[in-house]
Amino acid sequence: MTGPREVVLETQGQELVAAAVTALFVPGDRPERFAKAAASGTDVVIVDLEDAVAPENKAKALAAAVDSLTRGELRALVRINPLGTETSNTEIVALLGVAQQARHGLLGLVIPKAEDSMALRNLASRCDMLDLAVVPLVESAVGVVGAAEIAGISGVTRLSFGAIDYALDIDAGSDDRFLDHARSALVVSSRAAGIPAPLDSPAIFIKETDKVQASANLARGFGFGGKLCIHPSQVPVVSQSFRPAPVEVQWAESVVSAGSGASQIEGQMIDRPVIERAQRILARARKEK
Repeated sequence: MTGPREVVLETQGQELVAAAVTALFVPGDRPERFAKAAASGTDVVIVDLEDAVAPENKAKALAAAVDSLTRGELRALVRINPLGTETSNTEIVALLGVAQQARHGLLGLVIPKAEDSMALRNLASRCDMLDLAVVPLVESAVGVVGAAEIAGISGVTRLSFGAIDYALDIDAGSDDRFLDHARSALVVSSRAAGIPAPLDSPAIFIKETDKVQASANLARGFGFGGKLCIHPSQVPVVSQSFRPAPVEVQWAESVVSAGSGASQIEGQMIDRPVIERAQRILARARKEK
């Protein structure tokens, strides 16, 4: 049995997507919002050609995305339509064409309804040759069951979770607790494949920042590395939620400063896993400064 696949992300686009904590969707047929999305403070912008765009506007949305990305006005991922559809085939041809232009802004593709590992493998191979990130969006029972295989495809940068479509697919309630298995499956599959932790589904709340924060805290607790966002107001809330809290940093500093010989601190047993967890918290805290 082989160990986790170690992924070396050499390009700036792939590195940026792999490290992103926040990823903000913007409708592809609203190019006037592209600049606002880029200025929101999000780590990555996702131009959406799928759910946010009505069928009659998809050609317009693709044209707007291609124009902005080709001219380098915007650096972004693009969520295409599901693989195997005529719409997605047109989008893939156009976007891979963008990636062959000098100074383009395309970071990679988000693949919705990710299920077909063979189709994903073929697309990921083509994207990898062009230094583009590939982010499968797992939104169904078939996708969750196949998450380990999808995560292990060479060229896949990281997974992401679509909770609303997944809950609809399995006929579950909308409460987060009913989706625990799926969230754990994506995190475990990503870790086993040696790719960065996945991006969690966006919170459906916009003005209720406390609920956005609670959703982000839940994702962080499961081991997600970030969260998709559907409104600029969510970006700072999600970003803050994934930063170690001051009390966590203080605890981690006390553990590390005590040294490997310490057996307990404030009544808590300290062993190797606890020390490593403390070191990770401090590393994350330094990264976010």
